[in-house]
Amino acid sequence: TLNDLVHSGDRVHKIQAVLSGTLNFVFNNYDGTRKFADVVKQAQDEGYTEPDPRLDLGGTDVMRKIMILAREAGVKIEMDNIANNSFMPPACMQGTVEDFYKEMANEEEHFKKLVKEADAAGCKLKFVASFDNGKASVGLQHIDPKHDLYHLYGKDNVVLFYTDRYPEQPLVIKGAGAGAEVTASGVFADIIRASKV
Repeated sequence: TLNDLVHSGDRVHKIQAVLSGTLNFVFNNYDGTRKFADVVKQAQDEGYTEPDPRLDLGGTDVMRKIMILAREAGVKIEMDNIANNSFMPPACMQGTVEDFYKEMANEEEHFKKLVKEADAAGCKLKFVASFDNGKASVGLQHIDPKHDLYHLYGKDNVVLFYTDRYPEQPLVIKGAGAGAEVTASGVFADIIRASKV
């Protein structure tokens, strides 16, 4: 879709997106009554995470995806150019995957605080990727009920494209964003696209 927009002469000015089915699943299922580490483990057990869940939780996977979208929009950007406002305590990102789960359990109060602050503001937590005026960033944000990203459930992803043709009301693309079947179909579509070049 983005490729079609660009090739038809439209210009992308801004992208806002939830690009991690894993993180959307986690924040849709974590309310402080279960441990954050347990919700992440559930996401891993259900096949939503990368083999190393730190790639999801640390924002690396989302950084890659917004970089690809920005490049498709015609902007030369590298991972080093993307601001990653990680919500994960640094101690969680060290050591093995087993250490990662132990540290997350130790940091439970940190995760509860994130949810309480969002609840107090009447918002939901979403890990958002943004591209605006040539700059990209990823990070956890408070999303209010009027925002297009608010009503995003399960492991769904959504991308909002603001372009010359869609300046106020963005073009919205929404669908499942995690799981083996969705990933496999995306790879297959890429193979077909590459074979036509």
